[in-house]
Amino acid sequence: MTRRLLVIDVVGLTPRLLAHAPRLRALAQEGWQAPLDTVLPAVTCPVQSTFLTGALPRDHGIVGNGWYFRDLGEVMLWRQHNRLVGGEKVWETARRHRPGFTTANVCWWYAMGASTDWTVTPRPVYHADGRKSPDCYTRPPALHDELTAALGPFPLFQYWGPTASLASTSWIVAATRRLLPQADLTLCYVPHLDYDLQRHGPDSAQAHAAVRDADAALAPLLDDARALGAEVLVLSEYGIARAHQPVHVNRVLREAGLLEVYTQHGMEYLDPWASRAFAVADHQAAHVYVADPADVAHVARLLAGLPGVDLVLDRAGQADHGLDHARSGELVAVAAPGAWFTYYYWRDDARAPDFARGVEIHRKPGYDPAELFLDPADPTAKARAALGLAKKKLGLRYAMNVVPMEAEWVRGTHGRLPDDPDDGPVVLCTDRAEARDRMAATDVRDLMLGLVGVPAPARPA
Repeated sequence: MTRRLLVIDVVGLTPRLLAHAPRLRALAQEGWQAPLDTVLPAVTCPVQSTFLTGALPRDHGIVGNGWYFRDLGEVMLWRQHNRLVGGEKVWETARRHRPGFTTANVCWWYAMGASTDWTVTPRPVYHADGRKSPDCYTRPPALHDELTAALGPFPLFQYWGPTASLASTSWIVAATRRLLPQADLTLCYVPHLDYDLQRHGPDSAQAHAAVRDADAALAPLLDDARALGAEVLVLSEYGIARAHQPVHVNRVLREAGLLEVYTQHGMEYLDPWASRAFAVADHQAAHVYVADPADVAHVARLLAGLPGVDLVLDRAGQADHGLDHARSGELVAVAAPGAWFTYYYWRDDARAPDFARGVEIHRKPGYDPAELFLDPADPTAKARAALGLAKKKLGLRYAMNVVPMEAEWVRGTHGRLPDDPDDGPVVLCTDRAEARDRMAATDVRDLMLGLVGVPAPARPA
């Protein structure tokens, strides 16, 4: 019998936050709920890749939201091509068992080049004059005009950055509703809880309001699934913990004479191929790349003595967490509770690169949660942002240089394994026959297959 499944990734959802999500809580009460044992690092790209392949980062190769591409000599975050992900994807397994099985992916990562039947993923237009316009990439191509005619352009500037808001989640939910009746498996990514939980902390009034808003935005999609007789699986990748201690790991490596920069137009840029050691900061995890094996022990001792560092994993330690892949750093640092890693490597803000004050997820050699803020210490930030938007509407070039470089504004973080299951990720499901007491991220793939009626012998080992 053909079974239809809707999988919703409500990033940041935890058992504790479910108290503020009446619709999702009712779904769990009708079906079942369990804590989800995530992977290290507990950040979007590795966790989603584990959900979809059933493999650990050592096998699928996604060791973070980005890493140092040794063959290119470049740090790159938020790549989009599915060929980076090793292993058979859940829809490919289902298709082997049931030819003609169809899948729609709405904003799960590594969507481009994937073998799904429908794809929707954020993809801005980079104009020749330097402007950036919000848009999305779709397969089939005609889906682009269908969605933008009905829903407007993809709200990129509400998807990430200082103006990130419920608008992006609402657009994604509306797009998902249009594809749900057509697909056997529909994947939907809901980003809203990432924003105010990182801005204000997971126990703030703003965070609780964000949970209520995301829950309400999902209600029409859940109604559609019920009307279609589709099973619903709700997942989260991680819980967001309160943050109070930024750790400037690259500045420490620079002070030790291990990290090098080069200068252009008075701005300093990380020089990864010349550095003896540098870190790719990714929330509460940092891959530390060490050029000379003789330096590894020295760098490990340096990191271990740094306030805010909990663990320093060498290759053996990485193996214990399923993170021992060739893309990983020679060392992986894990932050202590409440601490997180900045990517900052300059000593003087006057020497920082111009992208440091903008939303530049592809240019920064590490993750920067300060991009969620208009600089609170700059009374002109809102006015300058408005001027930039006005220039954009006129078709002029502009720089949105309003992001703070003071990491102390950030109030929420994630990436280490949760210290309390109530603050970790969770799984909710409508099918009581699949209920369990807890679930590993590596078992989610098989749960999805079971929910669409693929028997266990058809699943790869």
